[in-house]
Amino acid sequence: QVQLQESGPGLVKPSQTLSLTCTVSDSSFTTSSYYWSWIRQPPGKGLEWIGAIRYSGYTYYRPSLKSRTSISRDTSKNQFTLQLSSVTPEDTGVYYCARVSTDGAPYGMDYWGKGTLVNVSS
Repeated sequence: QVQLQESGPGLVKPSQTLSLTCTVSDSSFTTSSYYWSWIRQPPGKGLEWIGAIRYSGYTYYRPSLKSRTSISRDTSKNQFTLQLSSVTPEDTGVYYCARVSTDGAPYGMDYWGKGTLVNVSS
């Protein structure tokens, strides 16, 4: 089965850019029927979808974060990345990557990474 693994710095200073990478273990990354998503969970709060990317490179962003968010992918490495600019302490949380299956309705996130904690602090 597919495995997803987040990686990146666990500490980011305010005003800097948060950058994370998700590595996908199998060939489903190259399959057009999946979307590749980023989700976060601030301390004590619920999950918040950030955005997603398709293998083609087409992106989708949460409207409230769109101006600060950039998601990209490297098809040769089975990786996709998140960049969130101008971060504040409110961006602190556990960040997850997940695969989104287009089978059925609504779309479902069938595989998740373990998550990685990112602390935004000076």
